[in-house]
Amino acid sequence: MMGKKKDAAVATVAESQALLGSQLSFAGTEAYKLLRTNVALTLPQKDGCHIIGITSTFTAEGKSTTSVNLAYALAEDGRSVLLVEADMRKPTVAQRLDVKPSPGLSNLLVGQCGCNEAAQAPQLHKNLRVITAGDIPPNPPELLNSSAMKRALEVFSKAFDYILLDLPPISAVADALVTTKLVDSVLVVLRRDYCRRQALQKTLRQLELVNAKVLGLVMTHGEVHKKEYKRYGQNKYGYGYGYGYGYGSPPSKDAQEKS
Repeated sequence: MMGKKKDAAVATVAESQALLGSQLSFAGTEAYKLLRTNVALTLPQKDGCHIIGITSTFTAEGKSTTSVNLAYALAEDGRSVLLVEADMRKPTVAQRLDVKPSPGLSNLLVGQCGCNEAAQAPQLHKNLRVITAGDIPPNPPELLNSSAMKRALEVFSKAFDYILLDLPPISAVADALVTTKLVDSVLVVLRRDYCRRQALQKTLRQLELVNAKVLGLVMTHGEVHKKEYKRYGQNKYGYGYGYGYGYGSPPSKDAQEKS
C-alpha cells in the first residue's frame, strides 16, 4: 500500500531502445529484478494469485514495455505468470512477443474461443503465458467491465501466481478505470520529463475515486535519482526504458497543465 512502507530503492539505467527479456542489458535486467522485488514486498499478503494492473497517464510512457519485462522478471523467479493485453484499442504485444494476434482477450470475452485457446506460450520464457488483445472490438470498456472478464480472471487465478493486465493510459480512454475493480493493485508508469506533476496527480485522484489500490509508481526513460521521487511522497520504482505508443500525438505540456 502506498505511504505505509519505506520508500522503495530506485534502479536506474541509461536511456536506451526498449528491449525485452534476455535482450536487456545487465543494468536493465537488474532494474527489473529490483522492481520485481519491490512489487513482491509491497503487495498485500494473500493466498493465491496476485492480479496487478499496469497503466500510465499518457501514451508513450513505457507502460507495455514495463508490463512485458515485469512479467519476464517474475517468470525468471520461478513464478507462473499470465500477461493479459487489456489494451484492445492499440495492441502491440503480439508483435513484440511474436505470437498470434488472435484469438485473444476480445475473442475470449465474447465466447469465440476458450481459455486454453486464448493463452499462448511465447518464446520469452517457459513460465510465461500471454493473452493478446485479440480482434479489435467496438466496445472495449463494456467487455472489460463484463461478467465474462470477471469469470475469466477467476479461472486463470487458479492456474497462475501472477496475472498482469496491460491497461490503456488513464487520460486516453475509460478502459483502465473500469477494470481496476478486478485487480488487487495498480502500478502507474510515468516517463521522466514528460508527465507533469499536475497530470500525474489527476491520474492518482481518478484511481482513488474508483477505490483502486495504487501499489506505486514506475519511472521510465532515463536516469533518475531517489531524491526526485520525494516530491510525490509515495513508494516509487525507477528504471530507464521508454518506447513509442499509439493513440495519436501525445499532449503538449501546456495541454497537460490545462487538463
